[in-house]
Amino acid sequence: MRTTLLPAALVAGLLALSLSACGGDDGGEADRSPEEALAAAKQTLDDTSGVALTLSTDDLPDGVTGVEKAEGVGTHAPAFDGTITVVLSGQAFEVPVVAVDGKVHVQLPLTTGWQDIDPAEYGAPDPAQLMSPDAGFSSLLDATEDLEAGESVRGGEDNKEVLTEYTGTVSADVVKNVIPTATGDFDATYTITDDGELRSADLTGVFYEDADSMTYTVTFDDYGTEQDITAP
Repeated sequence: MRTTLLPAALVAGLLALSLSACGGDDGGEADRSPEEALAAAKQTLDDTSGVALTLSTDDLPDGVTGVEKAEGVGTHAPAFDGTITVVLSGQAFEVPVVAVDGKVHVQLPLTTGWQDIDPAEYGAPDPAQLMSPDAGFSSLLDATEDLEAGESVRGGEDNKEVLTEYTGTVSADVVKNVIPTATGDFDATYTITDDGELRSADLTGVFYEDADSMTYTVTFDDYGTEQDITAP
């Protein structure tokens, strides 16, 4: 009887250890409070050399002059190199943008060469500042209130990452860093990896004066990107 029970107990113990280890892989974020998870994600974004950024919406209100999409590389120089799609009079224009050294250089449609602009005239921020710890995307994280954690799921490339959603609200005073014309409070949903990397942020609220509520989705990829961005 003893020789039968001993191997069985050993197998049961090994199985319990195996299940515990698997649970640990999926539950790294579960051990943190929502505030700690967002603080870690902010620190990771502030510490990285650069990331690939996208900002997009499928529901820009009719008649609004604003940003429909932006994508490119942001660094902590601070600098940005990419494109911004702006809607003017109902028509979308994709504009190449290089923002560095406090200036925003663009190639406007139907013009030749590069010129400097004030992005606020187009309802857009200085793209280089989107990586600023104090006035960029990461500033949203430690300003989010009423935080709640959602379920953790596997995702990313080959399902290798553990992703956790966090929801809360952010005031317009902070969201204005991203879209200068924002008003009121915004609902925020963040997706953060088990390694503390912010993967996406959904912001819903009134971004443009006298317009309906809408949602911008921001994604962050390729942490550690290094790119020497210079004025054209």
